[in-house]
Amino acid sequence: MTEKYVLKLYVTGMTPKTDRHIASLQQICEKELDEYDLEIVDILKQPQLAEGDRILATPTLIKQLPEPVRRVIGNLSDTEKVLVGLDLISRG
Repeated sequence: MTEKYVLKLYVTGMTPKTDRHIASLQQICEKELDEYDLEIVDILKQPQLAEGDRILATPTLIKQLPEPVRRVIGNLSDTEKVLVGLDLISRG
């Protein structure tokens, strides 16, 4: 049985740069994960969520499930960085 990944991506506004981050992340998820839920949170519209998750920079990707909780901050087009953050590969 495959594990379902629950991901939350914090962004600042819906800009062309944000669109690129989302597209990169979706491409990685489609290729590497069998099952996942991705929630996009715009901190300009929902600052209380960012405060609750202690978001200091965007983009920030939080892998909520499966545990352990992990964070990837910054450029999401770096596939290796995202895969390490999702615990799909080890840094090496």
